[in-house]
Amino acid sequence: MNRVRGWTDTIKDKLSNLVSDDIGIDLGTANTLVYVNGQGIVLNEPSMVALNQKTGQVVAVGADAKNMLGRTPAHVVAIQPLVDGVISDFEVTEEMLGYLIRKAQDGKTRFLGPRVVIGVPSGITSVQVRAVQDAAKNAGAREVFIVEEPMAAAIGIRLPVSEPSGSMVIDIGGGTTDIGIISLGGLVSAKNVRIAGDKLNEDIINYIRGEFKILIGKKSAEELKIATASVLDLETPLESTIRGRDLVTGLPREVIITDADIREAIAASVDQLVDAVKEVLETAPPEVVSDVMRRGIYLAGGGALIRGLSQLLGEHMGVPVYVPDDPLTAVVQGTGMILEDLSKYHEALITQSHEFSPTE
Repeated sequence: MNRVRGWTDTIKDKLSNLVSDDIGIDLGTANTLVYVNGQGIVLNEPSMVALNQKTGQVVAVGADAKNMLGRTPAHVVAIQPLVDGVISDFEVTEEMLGYLIRKAQDGKTRFLGPRVVIGVPSGITSVQVRAVQDAAKNAGAREVFIVEEPMAAAIGIRLPVSEPSGSMVIDIGGGTTDIGIISLGGLVSAKNVRIAGDKLNEDIINYIRGEFKILIGKKSAEELKIATASVLDLETPLESTIRGRDLVTGLPREVIITDADIREAIAASVDQLVDAVKEVLETAPPEVVSDVMRRGIYLAGGGALIRGLSQLLGEHMGVPVYVPDDPLTAVVQGTGMILEDLSKYHEALITQSHEFSPTE
């Protein structure tokens, strides 16, 4: 009996060395998160690749590439291969996914690649779905499933997406904001808008250039937004020191920026975001809206962390708005839960192609 058990364990070990662990990926414009079945979230890397234009070779991926942003020689460029949540540079995206999949597997090469669930923006076209699928398969995945990010976020937040009851999620990422109302495993009403983290960064850059005549980069704008941004007045004002190039003298200069400055800079974009949320609620069936009023709206993504945003949305919508404990990982947690039970969440997957049908 012990000998049989020993043979069984040996066979299991050999099979585990042949077959890769399943992987969930939140493929974001700003950051890509990777979930490995049985291990949880193992990677959170910027969606960036540094490319040597002379040789066409990849110099760095993820955090290493982001650290090079604005600091490279002319022939080395840091590229974001995803724009507004969809692939803009197929080959570079493939390189990035291959790097992330290998790193998630500790660099081990397995005979059978992993099954991969990838979160993408809502409303993505069949051509864009095919591009994501092909990039993942070329990067080593043996089977690829695609899920829209509002759905993945709702699953990650543990909302009852399979029930005949409406749940509303707003996923504010780097390139886009996905607004979706979910019931019976599908999106009842949804909208994808390009008002998200990158747009707010642009607003901050333009405001500081116009008001203070200082030019700052995207990385500085992002840091300023995280440290200072608030959409409502604060009891204790926030301020940050920003350094950039004086547009008049051409020399370095620093100024102090307050939360009031950032609020003014991003006000127009925040108003557009509020209007988009209203539009989704206005086009939803009344029974589903009733469910949302009872259950509330949930925020996900990095934008959920902007101070006062949940309160502002709640005041405009007349519905309670909640921020989960870790909004940044809601989508990737959802992909992981789908991996654990593909048959349960079959309806949540985009299935334009027969290759997306889950198999056990």
